[in-house]
Amino acid sequence: MRGLTIRRPFTILGIVLALLVIAAFVLVAINASTGSIGPTPIPLVTIVTGEAITSNLVAKPGTALASQSEFLPIPSGYVALTIPTSEQQGVAGYVQPGDYISVIATVTSGAKVASKTVFIDLHVIRVGMETANNGAGAASTASSLTVVVTECQAEYITWFLTNASLKYTLESYQDYLQTVPAKDPTCPSVSSAPGVTLQTVKKAYPSLF
Repeated sequence: MRGLTIRRPFTILGIVLALLVIAAFVLVAINASTGSIGPTPIPLVTIVTGEAITSNLVAKPGTALASQSEFLPIPSGYVALTIPTSEQQGVAGYVQPGDYISVIATVTSGAKVASKTVFIDLHVIRVGMETANNGAGAASTASSLTVVVTECQAEYITWFLTNASLKYTLESYQDYLQTVPAKDPTCPSVSSAPGVTLQTVKKAYPSLF
């Protein structure tokens, strides 16, 4: 018969190959659409406006934060100091990385017992290992806090930890510092710390003695 075109019948193999090609294109399209939109990083510290965001300041969701950062976010001229804490000493475990705390020292001198806030606005950058409280079903509380201080402040805090008792208060988030602190002109570097004795503490905090 003239004018009629002989059509090749579809084979099962041809249909399967066509479906595989379509599936491959669909997978490529899905990967392209989802690959450009990743999960939102979790900030490890307070990030102020204009501050460069580096890999040590944020973490990927679902990852272990303890080993995420390559270095601690310590401003120039400051150091990190780890201080002990407990449920009663550290606001029942509510202090978290990024918070700011104040430190109250209680000193016993002869028959006199005095308490005074000795430091304010200490930035907490890490919270240590949690320890279970006594009692079944009791919540866990961190055993340490790592804060940002000058080397001079670190010497005073070390003296108070040895010779006094310390208690921490959690500052309101509305009062948190919004800028990276500048170097302390009275203690701009580690080498600026002169050391602390009982006499220097009495001079700095006379109301405690």
